[in-house]
Amino acid sequence: MKLRLWLFVALLTLVSALTANISYAQWASGRSVDSRASPGAEKRQNVRAHRAASTETVLAERMNANTVSVISGTPGGTYFRMASDMAFVLDDGENLRILPILGKGAGQNAYDIRFLKGVDLGFVRTDTLQQLREDNRVSNVERHITYVARLFNDELHIIAPREITNIRDLAGKKVSFDVKGSGTDYTGRSMFKGLGLEVEVINVDQPTALDLIKRGEISAVVSVAAKPVAIVANFDGGDRFHLLHVPYVDQLADRYFPAPLSSKDYPKLLQEGAAVDTLSVGTVLGAYNWPANTDRYKRIARFVEAFFSKFDTFLAAPRHPKWREVNLSAEVPGWKRFPAAQEWLDKNKETATTASTNRDDFRRFLNESRPGVNVDRDHLFEEFLEWRKVQQ
Repeated sequence: MKLRLWLFVALLTLVSALTANISYAQWASGRSVDSRASPGAEKRQNVRAHRAASTETVLAERMNANTVSVISGTPGGTYFRMASDMAFVLDDGENLRILPILGKGAGQNAYDIRFLKGVDLGFVRTDTLQQLREDNRVSNVERHITYVARLFNDELHIIAPREITNIRDLAGKKVSFDVKGSGTDYTGRSMFKGLGLEVEVINVDQPTALDLIKRGEISAVVSVAAKPVAIVANFDGGDRFHLLHVPYVDQLADRYFPAPLSSKDYPKLLQEGAAVDTLSVGTVLGAYNWPANTDRYKRIARFVEAFFSKFDTFLAAPRHPKWREVNLSAEVPGWKRFPAAQEWLDKNKETATTASTNRDDFRRFLNESRPGVNVDRDHLFEEFLEWRKVQQ
């Protein structure tokens, strides 16, 4: 009797274990006994999974094909703001998306365009090719780096204590040129070299440099950027600091240009109505020279079409006032234009000529009206538009 009872209990335990294993296997595989027994249900499930995977693949391909990345500058800088303008104006959701990327500035941007796989476009300068030529690690510079358009000018700013009244007084003193790889680091030092001025170069970020000059640990802070530069305009050193006058010399004539800085741009550093002369360098929208049959080339070509055809939108507020300096058809000596950009200009000569004429008209207007240094830029541009209507 006991043996029979023991066999019954053992058999019951075995059946329970087998049932539990079957149930667990069904749960783990996500299938019910009924669905496993139905080939039609399993096929439908496989079709749905394949369709979902195909949809995601198409979405991923479309997003990557339509997204153009632009390496810009540091937070709060002019380059990043203008890259953001590009995103606001040119993004249309389905066909084109602009992805601004924070960068170190023009100096490093040149290397990023040349070597980083995820970078399509970038803000560089007219002296960038020379910078790369001086680097023995880089070859065939002109073959790899092209430009879409010459943009605006970046001005040289030198903040110094008021006791320093002449740039020559900085000789042998500690001067900050922003971080290594920045546009200020290369262009600023190149400008000083052209002036025949040797200083002790310090490379720290601009907020740190401004703190150091307040404490008297360095003699000047250099920034080469498009005015008004926020970090320079917002620098509050009381009445202790000002912007230095920078002379224009023949040794710089082949690479740099004269430019003014006014109290309208920097009321904390220049007395009301005052202005100083300085130097400037051209900013260029650079691009890697991809072969015409590649997806990367087609991506930049899509950007070119949108950027050139919608350029007038950049001229109105609240876009950066520096856009009004741009002449799309202007050429950059020693540079090759990205082929799709040159093709667009060749096909749309009237539009490009109009943009150039607008700039020439603005210069005529300035010569005739001779506005003061403190005039509001937006108001001045509105006056120009009215003046042009009368001329027409």
